[in-house]
Amino acid sequence: MKKNLLFFQLVLFSVFLASANPVKDLLTKTGDISDYPNSDVLVVFDSTHVDVQETGLSYVNTHRLYKVLTTNGAKRLSVIKYGYDPSSAYAEIQKVIIYRKDGTIDELSPETVTDYPAPARMIYWGAREKMIAVGRLDPGDAVEVFLFRKGFTYALLQSDDDDERYIPPMRGHYYDIVEFWSSDPVITKVYQVAIPHDKPLQYEFYNGEVQSSAVFRNNKIIYTFIKKNIEPYKREHGMVGFPDVFPKLLMSTSPDWQAKSLWFYGVNEDYGSFESTPEIQSKVDEILAEAKNELDSITILTHWVGDEIRYSGISMGEGEGFTLHSGEMNFTDRCGVCKDKAGMLITMLRAAGFESYPAMTMAGSRIDYIPADQFNHCVTLVKMNSGEYKLLDPTWVPFVRELWSSAEQQQNYLMGIPEGADLAITPLSPPENHFFRLNGTSEIYTDGTLTGKFTLTAEGQTDASIRGLFTRNFKDDWEAALKREILRVAPLAEVTEWDFGDPYDYLSGPIIITVKYRIPDYAMVTDHEIIFQSLVASNFFKRGMAHLYQNTDLEERKHPFRDRCSRLVELTETITVPPGYTATNQSYSINSKGDYAIFDGSILQSGNTINVEETIILKKRIYDPGDWESYREAVKNQKAFADRSIILIKD
Repeated sequence: MKKNLLFFQLVLFSVFLASANPVKDLLTKTGDISDYPNSDVLVVFDSTHVDVQETGLSYVNTHRLYKVLTTNGAKRLSVIKYGYDPSSAYAEIQKVIIYRKDGTIDELSPETVTDYPAPARMIYWGAREKMIAVGRLDPGDAVEVFLFRKGFTYALLQSDDDDERYIPPMRGHYYDIVEFWSSDPVITKVYQVAIPHDKPLQYEFYNGEVQSSAVFRNNKIIYTFIKKNIEPYKREHGMVGFPDVFPKLLMSTSPDWQAKSLWFYGVNEDYGSFESTPEIQSKVDEILAEAKNELDSITILTHWVGDEIRYSGISMGEGEGFTLHSGEMNFTDRCGVCKDKAGMLITMLRAAGFESYPAMTMAGSRIDYIPADQFNHCVTLVKMNSGEYKLLDPTWVPFVRELWSSAEQQQNYLMGIPEGADLAITPLSPPENHFFRLNGTSEIYTDGTLTGKFTLTAEGQTDASIRGLFTRNFKDDWEAALKREILRVAPLAEVTEWDFGDPYDYLSGPIIITVKYRIPDYAMVTDHEIIFQSLVASNFFKRGMAHLYQNTDLEERKHPFRDRCSRLVELTETITVPPGYTATNQSYSINSKGDYAIFDGSILQSGNTINVEETIILKKRIYDPGDWESYREAVKNQKAFADRSIILIKD
């Protein structure tokens, strides 16, 4: 039964109940743009009350009051939207009241609310939005919004019973993840949840402090969390995900991750998600016909699923959310999202005789220890002959030489296995597994022309970045894409010869690109000097060195930050100089060394050659704020080294 709008009145507003119009009184005390100079909207209050039933079904009432500070804020609030997934939630915009700064009050009719398909890209699961047009607003106006929802945020198996479909997958349990951060200033945020007294609730507040209480009322325990004066978050370039650094509340009635692991295993086995068919068995036998050993078989199957099952979430019906679609459906559709690709691989591995299961993870941020469902990604486990489980990710490895993407190192995951498992974390991947090597020979002439040849070799995640020049472009654009990398640092460059093999044959070995070139007027030439920079050290093919995109203007960091992957960069060039010329500074070197970031670079003339060498070692994907000093120094050194001029003086 839907709960009445007036089911609750939170602690926040009790002080205003004596007023004939507490909201208008409140608005007069909240300030304006002079008090919040960098904001467009002020959230006067944001309150949520959740009433949890024995089944785990929850009724959620949300009550918000926004105050317009600027014309941009007026535009933002001219339309109110509320997204939901009809397969697992029911939603209503129940009431919207506009308080004009001239004292008039308008209430919008619920009949003007529209319900339409939500914009979607790559995942088309029928998400919808409720929308109501507020219309023209001016700074000083305010909008009060009452929202209602029942259900949860993941779709599972469908039922004809109206409320049955809204009961969460882990029946009888409740969880929530509540963000206490905002892009707008918030005077007060309240979250209150009423849970049956026989459902013990675990909760923890992360990255800050909150006022909390728990009281007994009507056979329920009512938990209330209040945080005041929430300032707009400040993003740091390259920082980790918002949930890792800004205040949040996690709560769950599930006892621990072990229980969640066992449930995840059971719900998929009971549904039969990984049952094979004659067609699947035939395909597995076909693609493994020449497999040489255990790892070879796993590799072939992982990359077949990665490459042949398109990422496009169009499958519907039974088997959404934590219950993976059947192997038969995935094999027929040849498309799906991460859980479909993971499920297809599990089905094929089992058909090949392997023991295989699903695992859940969170791409983009950590998973904290309260067993709320902090997951957005599904992967595959296979049990090796050694007895150890190996992680596989067919979603993230198309055209990647890895079986588990190292862009997911230092990432939490939960296995759905028969014996159950605790939360785990993926290990660091050594930098040498993701090397970028650029070796060149060149010759500078007295007219400023530079000619030469370089060979680029890359492995692991760096291989994937460089290979993307080809696999993410039409074949007709491959040569142009390759030339653009050189033209970015040398606009007059002429590529005279190139060889990049077959970029689609990524399992045979690391990518190797060889280029011969000629660059007129590369050097600045005077009567007595030739001035130029090393081409190999110029940081072209920057796509293989993601650390160079970090903003090194930041002197310090408050929050952890991330790179794409651990990485080893080795750049070498031997430059032949014209007879009778000597470098003004015959030797130059610069180095820095931290626990997780190292730079070593040198330029040395020997006879008529100049040898340029650089090594950059970055040992992690996710770094602590304290790592920033050494990481920043290594990146700054590499950028400075690229700008280092070689000055030749005529003898």
